Amino acid sequence: MPIIKSAIKRVKVNEKAQVQNAAQLSTMRTTIKKFETAKTAGADNLDALFKDAISAIDRAHSKGLIKANKAARDKSRLSARYAK
Repeated sequence: MPIIKSAIKRVKVNEKAQVQNAAQLSTMRTTIKKFETAKTAGADNLDALFKDAISAIDRAHSKGLIKANKAARDKSRLSARYAK
């Protein structure tokens, strides 16, 4: 545990950011899985789920949680899956 006041604050801030980042990534993964399960089940609301998944990927990329190539790769795979 740090002794210096600013280091103590950094630990607290980093822990808070880690929780928020984990929640954001979990949300992204969940929306992608919802789309994929709906696609295999042949659900009616594929358009909305596809848009939500793309939006979640873009949001995670804009916050720096995933890199640009991963975002592009995931969106490309989703688009290909959506087109089938």
